[in-house]
Amino acid sequence: MGSTELDILGVNRAHAVILPDGTAVPGLGQGTWHLAENPSKRSREIETLQTGVRLGMTLIDTAEMYGEGASEKLIGEAIRGIPREKLFLVSKVYPHNAGRSHIFESCKNTLKRLGVSSLDLYLLHWRGRVPLAETVSCMEELIKMGLIRRWGVSNFDLEDMEELWGTPGGNRCAVNQVLYHLGSRGVEYDLIPWMDSYNVPLMAYCPLAQVGTLRRGLLESSAVKEVALAHNASPVQILLSFVMHSGKVIAIPKASSPEHVYENAKSGMIELTQKDLETLSADFPPPRHKVPLDMQ
Repeated sequence: MGSTELDILGVNRAHAVILPDGTAVPGLGQGTWHLAENPSKRSREIETLQTGVRLGMTLIDTAEMYGEGASEKLIGEAIRGIPREKLFLVSKVYPHNAGRSHIFESCKNTLKRLGVSSLDLYLLHWRGRVPLAETVSCMEELIKMGLIRRWGVSNFDLEDMEELWGTPGGNRCAVNQVLYHLGSRGVEYDLIPWMDSYNVPLMAYCPLAQVGTLRRGLLESSAVKEVALAHNASPVQILLSFVMHSGKVIAIPKASSPEHVYENAKSGMIELTQKDLETLSADFPPPRHKVPLDMQ
């Protein structure tokens, strides 16, 4: 490992986010949505994940929904041989599997595909018909069984979080994973302040936006380019730095190549100034009223 990689590793270790139970996790992890969909890219995707781990991006997020388990299998192959204690593995259960009749089997299948004996974090992917009280109770049982270490939710807006907190055991939720990036800042109005008050970190999926005009608009923004130039960085690195700048948000960008994950990893070395944030907000202003939770 070269000196630059050691520098990146040190920065990423230092920029940890603290979970409610006091556990420190990387502020920059790896997302895996749409991985394992093309067999010809498999070896490249495995190399990418392994490169990310080497650079300190040891939090890897997946879900049973991603390729109907194919993403979990890919991760399992990528992490084989890496000491388990060096990784923080996150997966998500389908809403229709989040009740007593299916969640235990779903969790065990996820573990089997990953090739591990327990998850560090298990999330309800989004709300479905299963009552929250039932899901919470099952999550707590999974902890007692040693199959997961903690649990959380995904795609929960403020009203959902308030309902969860009114559910027995619901306040043991470790994170809420939602879509968040510079072009989608609605969660800043009410959800993030509420979560901050209870010390619940936000995990940001699609922190670089997904595809199409919105992603291009972010990468080609004059404000983003101006800040990138000031830091001798790329627009991608500025977008990731923006999401992580509070120290309370975990970003999980997906990378398609070792070069891409290396670029992502270097974003942890950027410290945005107040002037930088004001420049970005001029083009992408924070919300001044309640905005529905974005999911795509």
